[in-house]
Amino acid sequence: MNNDLKKNIGFLAALSTVVGLVIGGGVFFKPQAIYAATDGAPGLGIIAWIIGGLVTITGGLTAAEISAAIPKTGGMMVHIEEFYGKKMGFLAGWMQTFLFFPGTTAALAVIFSKQAAELLGQNPENLTVILPIAIGVILFLAILNTVGSSLGGKIQTIATICKLIPLVLIIVFGFIKGNSIAIFTPMVGPKATVSSALGQTLIATLFAYEGWINVGTIAGEMKNPGKDLPKAIVGGLSIVMLVYILINIAYLWVAPANELAVAVSPAGLVATRLFGSIGGKIITIGIMISVFGSLNGYLLTAPRVPYTLAKNGTLPGDKILSKVNKGGSPYNSVWLIAILSCIYALSGKFNLLSDLTIFTVWIFYVLTFIGVMKFRKEKPDLYRPYKVPLYPVIPIIAILGGLFVVFNQIITSTAISLGGIMITLIGLPVYSYKKNLK
Repeated sequence: MNNDLKKNIGFLAALSTVVGLVIGGGVFFKPQAIYAATDGAPGLGIIAWIIGGLVTITGGLTAAEISAAIPKTGGMMVHIEEFYGKKMGFLAGWMQTFLFFPGTTAALAVIFSKQAAELLGQNPENLTVILPIAIGVILFLAILNTVGSSLGGKIQTIATICKLIPLVLIIVFGFIKGNSIAIFTPMVGPKATVSSALGQTLIATLFAYEGWINVGTIAGEMKNPGKDLPKAIVGGLSIVMLVYILINIAYLWVAPANELAVAVSPAGLVATRLFGSIGGKIITIGIMISVFGSLNGYLLTAPRVPYTLAKNGTLPGDKILSKVNKGGSPYNSVWLIAILSCIYALSGKFNLLSDLTIFTVWIFYVLTFIGVMKFRKEKPDLYRPYKVPLYPVIPIIAILGGLFVVFNQIITSTAISLGGIMITLIGLPVYSYKKNLK
């Protein structure tokens, strides 16, 4: 029951929650995709980190309004249902269950396995080497999260501490040892244009900023959400954006953009140059722990979506997927996400998987932003402990930013986009079939 939520979260706790939710593995690996898209030039890449951060902040401020007003378990899926009805709510949950969560988990497992291969002196592009590692880490974490949520929570705490260490060390020593160079010029290389590369760079940065949608879920436990939630969102995401910009400047001061564009692990390359072979490996292990923590986070939280759908009787196999063991784990839902993640991981393509998931989830983010404005008109008397500041400017910026990303991806990466849309739309006949059985 929402009435049982204790309002004990203050501003600082909310601020740290925002930072902890967002910073993950993307900042260590996405520079490769960004500078590949700019043809080895730094300028547009740095600008993309700034624009991606601003779009994320406006999105967080907008989505938090509905999270504060209706703080129900289920997050975006529940809010889409509130805005557009049960069918659209199911479709959001279906997309998260069969595409976003397993696709993102697979992407992280692939990059984890590539880092492991490099540490072991193996070819990180050799699928026979990386796939067993990727699938193995997914299955290992699935077993841990089947035991219960408390163990997964402890792993998260350790990983959160470990992911800050390589970030701080690379930023500090990158500025001390690196050479100051122009970071805004050239904007793009000779084989790229700003118009063609901007969408690709934004998709890459938005993967690194992913996690912001969950920020609003703490609203029901905040002492003063109307005052503290917007400050926590703006402050927390501003800190994340600053950290991302600083570490990318540090990357560029140690290794030029054209080298980062071809590195499997840009952060690993920079760490090796800063700290030598052994020091670089230690930093790489820290990065792997960070990715491991992100992986665990998805396998800890993602099963709640198919579990909720199963409890509602809208998902095939609902009686099986809605089961919970003595440890409080929806164990069959955990294994559904894990098996799907293993299937996606067989591609061995980190950037392809992350682009696919970010494109599709941003369609529903845009629908969420539109829904916030829709509810302002349809339910003006709804109690809102927090309202979007500068309304309607902030939601409109979030909507326009999201639409640019979505339509640009459709134009520049049509096959990936259509694949994501098709997987999502498969949910419609499934919903109709389950509804007819009732």
